[in-house]
Amino acid sequence: MVRAARRRSLRRGRTITAVLAAAVVILFAVSILLGTYTVTIPDFFRILGGEKIPGATFIVMESKLPRAVIGLMVGAAFGISGSIFQTMLRNPLASPDIIGISYGASASAVTAIVVFGAAGSTVSLAALCGALVVALAIYLLSRRGAAAGYRLILVGIGFAAVMQSIVTFLMTRTDVRTASQALVWLNGSLNSSSWERAVPLAAALLVLLPAAAVLARQLRGLELGDDTAAGLGVRVEASRLGLLAAGVALAAVATAAAGPVSFIAFLSGPIARRLLGGRNSLAVSALVGAVIVLAADFAGANLVPGISLPVGVVTGALGAPFLLWLLVTANRVGRGG
Repeated sequence: MVRAARRRSLRRGRTITAVLAAAVVILFAVSILLGTYTVTIPDFFRILGGEKIPGATFIVMESKLPRAVIGLMVGAAFGISGSIFQTMLRNPLASPDIIGISYGASASAVTAIVVFGAAGSTVSLAALCGALVVALAIYLLSRRGAAAGYRLILVGIGFAAVMQSIVTFLMTRTDVRTASQALVWLNGSLNSSSWERAVPLAAALLVLLPAAAVLARQLRGLELGDDTAAGLGVRVEASRLGLLAAGVALAAVATAAAGPVSFIAFLSGPIARRLLGGRNSLAVSALVGAVIVLAADFAGANLVPGISLPVGVVTGALGAPFLLWLLVTANRVGRGG
């Protein structure tokens, strides 16, 4: 019976993974080929082969393709980051955009824009540094022998409130033009995607994704609780610190590339768990995150004629009802997710 159940679970996992991977490929193609400017499949492959097609080559290679690539990578990075935090801390609210890490990036980026007049890659670097500094502060303040899950979440929520206050203060003290520039970044957007942003993000993920895959083995033990994990031979504090570093770095590089795209990290893990019947999978969470970002970006760019909504506006509209539903469920059964 146990072996049969395990085989069914594995088959279900493979099927879900295959379906999500296919959805990512389809949405990736749709993002490039369709929209306000359509490109035929033969023309797309001709462009990839180096042929110059007036108008189409520039739009595909300098706008649509880097936008789709960054959207895919950002969704995967946020999805894995959220799943790491939620699984390790055993709380569906423990995602980077809830516990203050994304807010740290936002406060740092807005400071760079408003106070120093920064733009482009400088803003991305400031966001990366802000996320890492706030994450370190949250960890140190929540660490009492070992970083207790609920303590880390509460400290993170406190930091989120402080960082949000800093953002609000800065936005009220600057001119309208600078405030609008900062607001576009705060919403999370792929509108300014370029290869200049895609290459550093890809390089970071080449390092972080294998690290997350290796650390995921320890994640299974931590999911059972500290005492049980220690009994199984898991070095609890070292494993938690490594997982926190990987999760924070993934969220930080994604935020630096596209801004704090709301609720991706929060949504991906719980959706993946429900698709898998309660099991956790970083790979499935990454695919769910990529699906959400690609679909939301295409909808935001084409849903309202003549208006290109930032992807964060669409994901925020999806995430807020899910958060309310999760809180209602948590109140009813004593836990969420």
